[in-house]
Amino acid sequence: MDKKALRIIFMGTPAFAVESLRALVENGYNVVGVITIPDKPGGRGYQLQPSAVKQYAVEKGLTVLQPVKMKEETFLTQLSALKADLQIVVAFRMLPEVVWSMPPKGTFNLHSSLLPQYRGAAPINWAIINGEKETGVTTFFLSHEIDTGRIIFQEKTEISDSDNAETLHDRLMVMGARLVIQTVDAILCNSVQSVPQDAFIVNPEELKPAPKIFKETCQIIWEKTALEIHNFIRGLSPYPAAWTELPQGTDEEPLRFKLFASELINEPVAELPAGTLRTDNRTYLDVAVRNGFIRITDIQLSGKKRMRTIDFLNGYSFPEDARFR
Repeated sequence: MDKKALRIIFMGTPAFAVESLRALVENGYNVVGVITIPDKPGGRGYQLQPSAVKQYAVEKGLTVLQPVKMKEETFLTQLSALKADLQIVVAFRMLPEVVWSMPPKGTFNLHSSLLPQYRGAAPINWAIINGEKETGVTTFFLSHEIDTGRIIFQEKTEISDSDNAETLHDRLMVMGARLVIQTVDAILCNSVQSVPQDAFIVNPEELKPAPKIFKETCQIIWEKTALEIHNFIRGLSPYPAAWTELPQGTDEEPLRFKLFASELINEPVAELPAGTLRTDNRTYLDVAVRNGFIRITDIQLSGKKRMRTIDFLNGYSFPEDARFR
C-alpha cells in the first residue's frame, strides 16, 4: 500500500506528540483525522485553550475530533466514518477496546521508555529520578492492559549527568517522531514482527513503574542521600519541579521554594540535621543531607520568578538557623 493510500488517525495532546504528527504531515502521510482532548480553561482570563496537538492540526487544516468520553456513540460514529487503516497514539489518554481495535492495521502507541520498563504516565521523570543511565522510546501495538502490548521497535539513548526532564523530553520527542515514521513504513511494507513484552522480562520484580506525578509527591525528603536528591531535582525540572518549605514564625505560613538545579558536593558526612542550610547569603546555598551537602544552583520562591541562586541571594538572606523541611 502506498503511504498516500494509508488512512491514518493520530491521537495526542501535548507538544511531545506534535513532533510525531508534524513528521507524518511533512513526510506526506495521509492523516485523515486528529483526536485530542477538549479545550481547557487556562492562561490569563482563564479562557479555553486548545491542546498543542489541536493548534498544529488546525494550522494544517486537519480534521479534529475532541471527545469528552471515548465511548460516546457520536464520537464512535465520527471515528468510524473516517475509515482509518491505522491509528497512532502519542501522549494521549487510555483508549477503550472499541476504539483501538477499530482500524484493520491496528493501533500503535509511542512510549518514552524502553518497555517493559517504566510503564505509566511519567517515564521520563522516573528514569532520571531513579538514576538510570539509559532510556529510549518504544512503539507497540495497543492491547487490553496499559503499556503492555507487543513491541514493534525501540531506540535507545544515554541519560547524561547533565540531563534533566526537559532536555531528555526534547531528545526523546525527536527520537520518537523518527520511530513513528519507521513503524508506519514497516506496517506499510507488512514487515512488522512484533514481540510480546514477556520476552523482555527476566524477573518481574525488577520492573520499575512510572506512575503519574502529583504536586504532593514532589516534596524533597532531605534525609535521603545527596545523589538521590540531586536526581530527584533534575528529574522534576523544570516541571512540575521539586519543592521544599522553610518554616517561619509560629503564626506564619512556611515559605515554599521550588528547586530546579543542584550540584553534588564531595565532602564528608554533614554534622548537621538534614535540611540545614549552609550559605554566605551571597554566592552559594548548600543543604545538609544524609551523607554530606548538596548545592542548590537554581531556585524560585513562591510567587516570584525562577533565578540562579547567586542572583536570588542578591535580594534575599536566609537566617543563620534556617532549615528546609
